[in-house]
Amino acid sequence: MFKLPNNHPIILSMSKKIIILFILIFFDNNIDANSKENSRFFDQGKKDFEKGKYDESKINFEKNIVRNPKDFKSYLYLSKIYKIKKINDEYEKNLNTTLLLEPKNEDALYMLVSKKLTDGDYDLAKRKFKIFKKSCKKLCDKKIELSNLIKKSKN
Repeated sequence: MFKLPNNHPIILSMSKKIIILFILIFFDNNIDANSKENSRFFDQGKKDFEKGKYDESKINFEKNIVRNPKDFKSYLYLSKIYKIKKINDEYEKNLNTTLLLEPKNEDALYMLVSKKLTDGDYDLAKRKFKIFKKSCKKLCDKKIELSNLIKKSKN
């Protein structure tokens, strides 16, 4: 039987492929574990939010953002928490971050238009309302409410 020497290029090539395969499997499993952990923080934050435990939910949403900075849902929930706590700067900052990551997010658009109308920034409210009108799917019933508020602001 013919046997290749250990330093033959075919043997070296195969051992490199095996090592690469193990590395890919390890990183793939590691990525799945991290995504499950990130999901765990978001899910726990949402549960705490629904129970009215705003401080605990805020911590979980922030942990989720540390691991996944592009998770617009965590920013949206943080903005809701800050609205409840009446911390307006953080409320608006998180709404803007949500819209930066997800420009047609209905909840964030509705909340921002309402806030800007309350603040008296009618031009920005009108611009965001136009986006809201075009992209609404689940909050379309709020379109009439916002439209009436914008019409009142003209007077």
